[in-house]
Formats: sequence, structure tokens, C-alpha cells
Amino acid sequence: MPAVTAPTTKKHIVLLAYEAWGHTRPLCVLAARMVKSHAVDITFFTTQNYFIRVNAELRRSFQPEEAHLLALIRVIALVNEGATPLDSAKLDANFAEAYRRLVAQEPVTCAHSNAVHQPLDKPAAAILDFFCVKPCESIREAGHNAKIFAWFSAAASSIFFLWGPVHLGGKGDVTDMVEAEASRTGRPPAQVADELLLGANGSVVRVPGLPPMYDYEVLATCDGILMSSPESYESECVAGVRKWYAETSRSAYACGPLLPEEGQSMSKEKDSSEKGAAIEKFLNTALQMHGPKSLVYISFGTFWWSPQPDKIWKFLDVLMDMKIPFIMSHASPLAAVPDAVRQKVEASGLGLLSPWSPQQTILAHPATAWFVTHGGHNSVIESVSCGVPMICWPFHADQPANAVHLTDNLHVAYELIEVRTGERGLKPIYRNGRVPKGTMEAVRDEARDVLAKAFGEDGKQKRENMERLQQAIAQAWQEGGPSQRAIIDLLDSC
Repeated sequence: MPAVTAPTTKKHIVLLAYEAWGHTRPLCVLAARMVKSHAVDITFFTTQNYFIRVNAELRRSFQPEEAHLLALIRVIALVNEGATPLDSAKLDANFAEAYRRLVAQEPVTCAHSNAVHQPLDKPAAAILDFFCVKPCESIREAGHNAKIFAWFSAAASSIFFLWGPVHLGGKGDVTDMVEAEASRTGRPPAQVADELLLGANGSVVRVPGLPPMYDYEVLATCDGILMSSPESYESECVAGVRKWYAETSRSAYACGPLLPEEGQSMSKEKDSSEKGAAIEKFLNTALQMHGPKSLVYISFGTFWWSPQPDKIWKFLDVLMDMKIPFIMSHASPLAAVPDAVRQKVEASGLGLLSPWSPQQTILAHPATAWFVTHGGHNSVIESVSCGVPMICWPFHADQPANAVHLTDNLHVAYELIEVRTGERGLKPIYRNGRVPKGTMEAVRDEARDVLAKAFGEDGKQKRENMERLQQAIAQAWQEGGPSQRAIIDLLDSC
């Protein structure tokens, strides 16, 4: 097996995210920013499935003359044999053993390449996906006094709702409630905890920086938390997280946006899609035939998909009826595009369907006007960074909170209401009293109305608002900017 010898520098930082690309991709950029701003070695743990993608994403952040900095990041794949990517029991166990070897300063073998990575200094800190409960325990049990930072790649507002204290809009400590309900009903504690944290009972949620909402509209053991949000995107929420963490003498850092610099990074992203060349050609054709800011890009990320996909096809029908060119990415394993839909889109000459799309490249193209998005945090920040206003179609997690913030606070987006599904999805909206109908006719009518506004004067105003927000966020990683300072402060604290 090949041996890899790594130089020893001042500090050794360990990174781990579970197999969710929205959590992993910005962590790649964070790793690049760290080695460019500080003397550190990084061990980046990922899965066998993500090993090649993580290395490719890391390379997007480095110029050829920066190869010596890229070499400071060693990517090590661990075996993950769960039934789903987020079934992490095997990954957790393999991380525990790999981390034990790091602390013992023993070699660690990559499960993908079989490369044997030689010992570095003991880890000074670990940055773990906020789902990584077992890995956090493993680090504590290793007996080495490394700091642990939670990696939170979602909207800061959702931190409050899921884990925050009651006085800041959260549910407080649910441990006693979980134990009592599990004892009363005989149900597994994990099931009860899921219901308490992610369920809804119709109560009103009040979170810093957001309008009050019913909780069916929204969805700690670390030494600090690292948020992928730019502070200028949700300043009140970031300030609230800092205040909350300061109550227990812990730190909170906002380090977004985490996107590779433009230039060769865009061409590398395009190459990652099997339809990259076709997408580039389609964008250029749309620009030539329909003009700048004429195209709608649709993507619900790599996981989410509507449980009522007919509503998606109805939205595409409206786009075609209105002669609006579009690209739809359908990367989710839940997505199944009927042949009839494919044929209709192809025959129209207005649309392109792709299972995997170079999103940052599409958003940066002058033909792109609007982004129809689930409102996942990485997609939102990518869109803001490119100055593209949004049409939000949220499903779960932090997506409803992002949709509210973008529409009601920042005025850079529309939210589709009639696409909501399920009993709770059709309940009243707290902030305006609207009750969705949820019918196909209502979906069609709302799509026509929103798209007409988007390409009219109202949409023009939202685009101007977005351009101002884009400029504010662009300052975060300038010399001395708040995100750059946050990373330096974090590394200095280790």
C-alpha cells in the first residue's frame, strides 16, 4: 500500500461531515480557507462514496501555484455501510478507531485509495457535522483535550428552533420530556425525540430576526459552533446564537459564504456533470434568443423532492406556456421524471432536464434570472452570492425559515404556497392568515401570478434588493472581513 508522508505544521484540525453533500461541500471550502489563512494540517474524513467528489471540490479552491497548500489537506475515506447514507453506525465506529489512531500518532489508512497516512501532531480541534453525536463522544473518550466545534451548515434561525432555550424561541431541554413520554407510551426514545424536535403541534414560534410562525411552518456538548451563514445574511440570528453560547462561555463563529473563487473553479464544476457541455450550450442559446436574465433554474438539492410531483410538472407546464426557458436539476434519489414529461419538455425547445447540474455555474451565467429552490441553506447562499433572486418551494428543516426570511425580511424572493402538501401544509399561515388550497388549479394560478410578477416591476425591485445583499455578503471574505476574522479567531483559540 502506498505511504503518504505529510509535513508537520503548527496545528492539526480534524473535519468530518456525514454523507450529505449540502453539509460536505461548504466544508471543503472551509478547509481551503483554513490552510490559506493559518499554519494548519487538516485531516478531512469522508466516506468512500464521497472521496472523489471531496477531492475534486477541494481542487476548485486552489490555483496551480497553490499546490503546496492543497497538500496540507489529507482526505481519508472511511467505510460507511448503512442502508442509507445517513445510517451512520458503521461510519461512527470507523471514525472512533481512526481518531484513536490520530491521538496515538499511528498511521491511518484510507478505505478508498488504500493510502497509508503517517502520523501528525495530535489533533488540536475537530469540526464535526452537527449530526455527529457518536463521533463527538468518541473524541471525548479518546482522552485527548481537543476542542470540538459543531459544523452547522443550515440557517442560524433553525439552531434556535431545534435546540435553543425557550426565551429565544427554542424548545429548551427536551431530555425530561422525551424520557417521560417514552416511559408513558412505551415508544422508543429516539422516535419520541424526533417528534418533539421536528414535529409540530400548532404553537407559535418566535425566533430572533424572523416573523412569528406556527411551528408546523418550520421545522450540546461542543465547545463552540461554526455556522456557514454570512453574518450579513441573518445578522439578528447570528447575534442571538452568540449571546446564547456566551451564556455557557462558548463561542459562535459565522464564516459564510463558503464558495470557491470564480475562474477555473467554474470550469471544474461544469466538468462534474455529465450534461455540463449541454447545459453550457443551453445557457448560451437562451442568452442569445431570450436575452439576459431570461432563464429560470429549478433545483431542490440532492435529497429533497415533492411527495406530489404532479405539482412540479404543472409548474413546468406554466413555464412552457409562458415561453420561459428553464433548466431543472433532479438529483434526488426520490425523483422520477415520467417519459411523457421528458418528451414534452424536449419538444418545447424551452427546457433542459439534468440529473446533476453545475449549480454555481448556472447561477453565475448572465442568462439566469430566477432560481426556484427548496431553500436549502447552501443553495440560498449560492444564489445570493450570484445576485439571483429566488422563488422558494420549501419542504422541511431550515427551508421554511429561509423562505420566510428571504420573502418577508429581505424582500429578495417569492414563496410558493399552493405547492404545500399534507394536513399541516394546508393549515393557515401565521404571518398573513392565508390558507392554501393545494389543488392543481391553485398551483397553476399561483405559478402564473408569481412568474408574471418576477419578470415585471415587482421582480425588478427584488433583484435590486438582491444586488445590495450580494454586495454586503461579498465583503465577508475580503481582507479583514468578518468571516475571515472568525476563522482566524477560531484557529487561534485551539
